[in-house]
Amino acid sequence: MKNVVKHELKTLRKYFIAVGSGDKTFEVRKNDRDYKIGDILILQEYNNMAYTGTTIDCVITYILTDDSGYVLPGYAIMSIKEI
Repeated sequence: MKNVVKHELKTLRKYFIAVGSGDKTFEVRKNDRDYKIGDILILQEYNNMAYTGTTIDCVITYILTDDSGYVLPGYAIMSIKEI
């Protein structure tokens, strides 16, 4: 059984709004947390140099990493779905 990891991530307001509206269905992040398909991203809205207290929970559905040759070394592009 896979151990699901929850990652709390600071998210700038403009990107947070785009995720909430369904327009943005991906995250590009430094892959310093060993992200895995099925992990949960807790996106925390950040505006005017402070957290707003609003969050969106998303599940990672696909990951493209630097071993693909299409992503900068140390980064990941993750498909996400709001839950």
